[in-house]
Order: sequence, then C-alpha cells, then structure tokens
Amino acid sequence: MKGIIAALLASVCVAGVAQAQSVEAKRFGAREIVREVSISPDGQRIAMIVTSGTRGTGLVVATTAGDMKPLMNYPGSDARLASCAWSTNSRLVCTVFGIAERNAHLVGISRMIALNADGSGSKELSAAQASSQLYERYYGGGVLDWLPDDSGSAVLMLREFVPEYGTGTLVAQTRKGLGVERVDTITLKRTTVEAPRATGADFITDGHGLTRVMATQPRLGSGYSSSDLVYKYRRKDSKEWEPLSTVTYTGYLSSGFIPYAVDRDLDVVYGFDNADGRTALFKIALDGSLKRELVLANPEVDVDALIRIGRQQRVVGASFSTERRQVSYFDPQIRALAASLGKALPGLPIVGVGDASLDEKKLVIFAGSDVDPGHYYLLDRTTKKMAEISPVRPDLAGVPLATVKAIRYKAADGTEVPAYLTLPPGSDGKNIPAIVMPHGGPSARDEWGFDWLSQFFASRGYAVLQPNYRGSSGYGEGWFKQNGFRSWKLAMGDVNDAGRWMVAQGITSADKLAIVGWSYGGYAALQSSVLDPTVFKAIAAVAPVTDLGQLRDELKRSSSDQQVQDIIGDPKLWEEASPAQHADRIAAPVLLFHGDRDLNVAIGQSRTMASKLRGAGRSVEFTEYKGLDHQLDDSAVRTAMLDRIDQFLRTTMKLPAKP
Repeated sequence: MKGIIAALLASVCVAGVAQAQSVEAKRFGAREIVREVSISPDGQRIAMIVTSGTRGTGLVVATTAGDMKPLMNYPGSDARLASCAWSTNSRLVCTVFGIAERNAHLVGISRMIALNADGSGSKELSAAQASSQLYERYYGGGVLDWLPDDSGSAVLMLREFVPEYGTGTLVAQTRKGLGVERVDTITLKRTTVEAPRATGADFITDGHGLTRVMATQPRLGSGYSSSDLVYKYRRKDSKEWEPLSTVTYTGYLSSGFIPYAVDRDLDVVYGFDNADGRTALFKIALDGSLKRELVLANPEVDVDALIRIGRQQRVVGASFSTERRQVSYFDPQIRALAASLGKALPGLPIVGVGDASLDEKKLVIFAGSDVDPGHYYLLDRTTKKMAEISPVRPDLAGVPLATVKAIRYKAADGTEVPAYLTLPPGSDGKNIPAIVMPHGGPSARDEWGFDWLSQFFASRGYAVLQPNYRGSSGYGEGWFKQNGFRSWKLAMGDVNDAGRWMVAQGITSADKLAIVGWSYGGYAALQSSVLDPTVFKAIAAVAPVTDLGQLRDELKRSSSDQQVQDIIGDPKLWEEASPAQHADRIAAPVLLFHGDRDLNVAIGQSRTMASKLRGAGRSVEFTEYKGLDHQLDDSAVRTAMLDRIDQFLRTTMKLPAKP
C-alpha cells in the first residue's frame, strides 16, 4: 500500500510550489500530504483527506489490498474538506468548510455530505434550508453518534434549527435552536431525537445512541449568551433531565465540571474540573447519586485530553504534557498495545490511535517525534502485522532535522519559565543567529514534537526558543494569570527574558537576535518590543493582533461587554496593550503577513499596524494573501513566506548569505 499511495500523492504535495531561493523553504513550506485517515467498520477500506495542488484538499479511498481511487477535490479557494469518516462499510460522511462574506463580515459555513466509497450517490446531509428563511444557517451540523450497534446506515447528528418565514404555506418550520436528529445517510430520512432548544449548546451520547448529557447556555437581557453553561443528565432508564453541573467562563478560564464523554458500561460521565489550581480528570456517576471520583491529576500541569477509540468513542485514557506529552491508559489491553507499539516503532514516541474498525481488530496508528513529522500505519491486531499507509511530509524524507530540548530559563523576577530549544543539526549552539518564537493563543502552549516553522529556521542555521511564558495555558491558573492580554506586561517580560537568556548562554549575540510569531505570537513579537525596544533586532509577525480596541469591536459581534472585558480587560488597558498605539517605540524593522479571509484575526489588524509604523517613520513590509485564512494553508504561499522571512532576517541582522 505504501508504494501505491506514495506514487499517487507525490505530485499532490509538490505541485505548484513557488520557486524560492532555498531548498529548505520548499521542503518545509510544503503542506502535510495526508491530514486524516479513517477506516471502515469492517476494516477493509480506508479514507484519506489529502492535500491537492498548492491549497486544495481531496478525498482518496483505498482498500487494504492496495487499490485506490480519488473521489473528491476542493481547490481551496472557496471551500475545503475538513473531515471524513465511515457511516457504513461503503458510505462516507464528510464535512466541507468554507468562508463567505455576509453583511460586510466574514463567516465560516459548514455543510455535511454523504457519498459512496466509489464516489457515487453524493447527497447533502445537512438539513435543507428554505430560500425564504430570514436567518441563514452557518453550522451544517455534526455527527454525534455513529450508532455502532445498528446494522443500518443512520447516524445521530447535531442540527441547528432555524425558523422558516415563508408565505403561502402552513408547514413552515418554526422551531429554533440546537437539537439532535437520526439521519439515514443513504435515504436522508430524518427523525427528531432531541427537540431543539433555543438555548441549546451541546449534547453527549453514550456512544451507543442514547443521549445522556445536555448543555444549555442562558440568554442575557442584552440578547447575548451568558458566560454560563448549564449541564443536565439523564439516568439510563429515564427521559427526565436532572442537574449535573454549571460551568462559568471568565475569559479563557472556566470553573465547574465540564463533561466530555459518557461510559455506558460504567454509567459515568468523564469530564474536567479544577483540582488545586490545575485541571484534572474526574468521573461522575449518572445513576442519580452524582458520586464524583478523581481519575487523573498532575501536580505540575493540567490534564487536558481524553484518549478515545472505536466507533463508540470509548474512553481508554487521558494525557497531559510536562516536558513531553504523557498518556495514562485506563484500558489494560490498550495499555499493553501502546507498550508494544513503543517497541515496534523505536524513535517515534508520539503514538496515537487515529481510528478503529468496529471490532477494534484493525487500527489506524499515527507515530512521530521531534525529528520525524510522522507516519500513518494500519495495524492488524489479529495477524500482528503493521503496514505504513503514508508519511505525513514525504518532502522531508532523509532531511536531517533538529532535536528539540526542553529547558527552563529564569525571568527577571527569578521565576523559571519552561521552553523548548531547537538548535541547527550538527551545531554546538554557540554564537549563531537566534529567534524567539512565542506561541499563539494566548490560551495555548507549545509542546515537544515536530514544528515545521522552528525546523525550517533551524535548517537555515538559527537557534529557536519557544517559551511557554506566563499567560500560557496548561500549567494551571497561577501560571495563566489573567491571560496574555490582560497580563501582557508579565507575558512580554518573559518573552524578552527568553531572548536575554539566549544571549547570556552564548547561543547568540545581541545583534543576531530576532523574534517571529503567528497570531497571538505575532502580537507578542510586536508588543515585546513596545515593552523593551532594545532586545530584538528584527520582527516578523504573521496574522497578529495589534489593536485591542479593534479586537473589542470584532468580539462584540458575538460576545457581551463582560465577556469582552474578561478577555482583553477594560478600555484603560487597550491603549497601553496595543502595539499599533505605540508604533513609535518599535525600533526594529517589521515584516507582516496576513490572509484576507482570516476568521481568527481580522486582516485590518495588520493593515492598522503597517499604517501606524509607516506614520511613525519605521521600517515595515506588509504582504496580504488573497483568499487565505488564519493558517495560510497554501504550499506556495508558505514557501514564499519562509523564504522572505529568512532573507529579511539575514539582511536586517547582517548575516552571511546562505544558499
């Protein structure tokens, strides 16, 4: 299978990649060739979402015997394939996502479709919408339960009901809110399972077709949703909803038990809540007692992920990330399997089960490391044989990659800040150009593993330090503070101290130190120089937030005044925390990149920054990319961007040219 897939997809990965001065820019700018792999219930077919052209996505179906067929291709300008999975042995359910302009604002629109394994019989699963409806439905629904115990072709789907305002009809749909439907993926027959609720926010099933947990989000008098999610549950043999928990969100932080998955056999719901200032995993009995039990906690970091496998998405473990991500398996068979995979795949410690056949005898496995972007494998647990499906980034095959080392450095107040240091392959890490690369978010953190950005810069001779500054998530409430916007001085101080540490360690010199960031990382790249203009000699920011006043206007379209304040503070903070308002303090040359279809950070943020810098007489170069969103998901664009950043850093910091 490996040879057939590699031959079919090789041209997909490199087609249309722009010419660049460096071979490394082409290699690291090329997108991953396979993005998702799912397996049919009988284990005889796999479906792969692949990249096509420079920015497109496609669907390929293969049999375990090696026969392959491309089924769909989305060029990427208007829509992309987001996910695909099997409803039957021969029927697929896929989600297509696109971005459109409505009322002068960009919105994301999703739709679900079903098609046969040979590409025939394509139908839209998302509920039809009357052309006379007043409100357009942006969310096309999602599969809530694959109904693994049924022999038919139905699934349970979330549906956003919107009222129809037609004339001359007595059958207009008047219900509104989130509900659940049983939908046949072949005939499209629809049956309401959970009536829509205007305040509905989520439903959770037991993985076998029974809805056990419901979330609602009350409305405020202003019309906005409140910051509370109210969860209720049902006992196995009851239709009545009973109180489970209330979760209150304050900006990026939450308090209260957040349910994620129901275990039918144990009759419990797994979820996350605070334990001694950090997120931990709990389970609560759904038999009426609400008996609560701590399942997994870590004294240093948050437990932040459930490990689930199979068509019923059963919980088999949980994970957390210290210096590296660690998994605690509850299921003894999966624990033993993970141990054997560790031996079978030496050097690839990042291992996970991507999908499973109905009987879990055949598994899709992903494995990678810091120096390996990863591979997909098909494991047959009966024969104990494993075959490679495809590497994720074949362009990097045989390319020496840089090891990633977890370190800690001291901030100005003596606090030890965790970070990841990547040195060029073969380098002794002394007297070389260096980059501080703060992560996005701010409600996020960097982890150990492969990172195409840091690996590109390492391949070009730069040391890269990725700090998990205060304001990062994953380390508990005490570390998160008020988030990276409201606690910006502390966060930016840690970012600047990362650069100072690299100089003090002799990794680089003060005149060879730059900062590069994406999203909030781009904000940090700019705002860190507002705090201290002397640290970094060159700044590159991709899709950065630059003005909190503008961000407030963007957030106000979907959030209340209090919710906005919880994220970016009150107006007194906006001016001092906005790099666009202090362009005159930024001494280093600035390079900006932004896509004009960005739903996360509006392109106006970069336009404002570029205008302010020019007005202050500062050096700035700004590149806008047409038709691209926050991720700049285009191999040609990424290639050109990487190459331009490298040239910019070399010119600005007077580094020797490199072929």
